[in-house]
Amino acid sequence: MIVAHRRLGKTVCVINHAIMKALTDKSGSGRYGYIAPYRSQAKSIAWDYVKHFTAGVPGRNVNETELTVDFPNGARIRLFGADNPDAMRGLYFDGVILDEVADMKPEVWGEIIRPALSDRNGWACFIGTPKGQNLFHELYEYGLSHNSWCSVIYRADETGIIPAQELEEAIAVMSANQYRQEFLCDFSASEDNVLITIDMVSDAAKKGLTEADIRGAVRVMGVDVARFGDDRSVICRREGLWCHDMRIVENADNMTFAGIVAREIDEFKPDGVFIDAGRGEGVIDRLRQLGYSVLEINFGSSASESARYANKRSEMWDKVREWIKSGGAIPNNPELKSELASPTYKFDAGGRLVLEPKEKLKERGLRSPDLADALALTFAYPIRGTRGGQSVRRIMNDDMSKYFGL
Repeated sequence: MIVAHRRLGKTVCVINHAIMKALTDKSGSGRYGYIAPYRSQAKSIAWDYVKHFTAGVPGRNVNETELTVDFPNGARIRLFGADNPDAMRGLYFDGVILDEVADMKPEVWGEIIRPALSDRNGWACFIGTPKGQNLFHELYEYGLSHNSWCSVIYRADETGIIPAQELEEAIAVMSANQYRQEFLCDFSASEDNVLITIDMVSDAAKKGLTEADIRGAVRVMGVDVARFGDDRSVICRREGLWCHDMRIVENADNMTFAGIVAREIDEFKPDGVFIDAGRGEGVIDRLRQLGYSVLEINFGSSASESARYANKRSEMWDKVREWIKSGGAIPNNPELKSELASPTYKFDAGGRLVLEPKEKLKERGLRSPDLADALALTFAYPIRGTRGGQSVRRIMNDDMSKYFGL
C-alpha cells in the first residue's frame, strides 16, 4: 500500500517494478497487470512508460491494440481499466498494480483481482492519493496490522521532491482540505462539499458516553432494508446522544429479517421504530401483523421542513450532522465512519439542500451507505419519551399516529 502525494513519481516506480518482475520471471508464462479506474486513463498515464522502459529489451513485442508488452521469457505486462472488469475475469496474475484505488468499485478488487492472484501466489501493489475514507483507506489500515502487507505514506513536506516554494504557492491557491489531501496524504481531509466531514465523524467515534449520560433518553430504532445484491440490512439503536453498535444482517428473506427486528424491539424497547420503505414493505407488514408499531419512511418523500430540504433523505442526514455537532457519539466502526463522511451535497434552484444520491455514490466506487442510512432513519421524525415506569409519549404528526396506535 503506497499512499503518496501528487507528482512523487509513484507510477514510474511501480511500472519499473512490474518490468523487473516480468524480466526475472522464470515460470515461462508470467502475467502482470496495471489497472487504472478507466482504460483510457491507463493508456494515457502508464502506456508510454511501459514502452519507454522496455525499449532496450531485445525481442520484446508491443501490441498497441491490446496494450500489452510480451517478453522473450514468455512474461507479459498488460494494461486494464477498472471500468471494464469483465476483461479481467478468468485471468490469472503473478502481480498487479492498482492505481487510484479510491476511484474503483470495491468489487473489482474483492471479486476479480484478489481471486486471480491466489493460484499463482501473486502480489498486489496499491498506489494513490487519499480521497476520504473508502476502500483505499480500508486497505491501508489493513496493511498496517497484517504481517504479509506493507503500508507506507509519502508526504510532500517529508520527501523533498517538490520545492518548498511550490508548496507555498499551492497552499495559497488551494483550500485547506485540498492541500491536506493532495500533498499531505491526509485521509481525514474532506471534500469541501461533504455534508458530514471526516473530522466530525472521527470526533464522534472518540466520545466515551456512559449509561449516566443517556439515562432517561429517548430510544429510537432505524432499520435499513437491503435493496440491491451487495446491500445489507442494518438495525441501528440510538439512545439520545449514543448510537449503539449496529446489527448487520445479510442474505435474509423478509420474514426472517422481520423476526430479527422483532427480537431487537423486544430487547431495546424503543420509543419509535422507523423502517426504510424502499424494500421493507414485507418486513413492515409482517411486524404489524405481529402487533408491533412501526413507521415506514420513504427516503424520496417530501421533507418535514420542505423549504430547507429537497427530500426526506437529505433532511435526515442533515439531522445526523446536527446531532454529531451537538455531541452525538457513534461506534468506532470504520465502515460507518467512511459512509457518514462520503456523501456530498448541493443546493437546488429553490435553495434546498440536496444530498448526493446513493446511486451516485456507487458510481464513485463507494459502497452503499447502509449503516449510515440506518442511523439517519432514527432522525425521521422527532420523538419525545419518558422512562422509569411512566408512559412513553411520542410527538408525531396526526397522519402518523395510526402507525403507533395513538
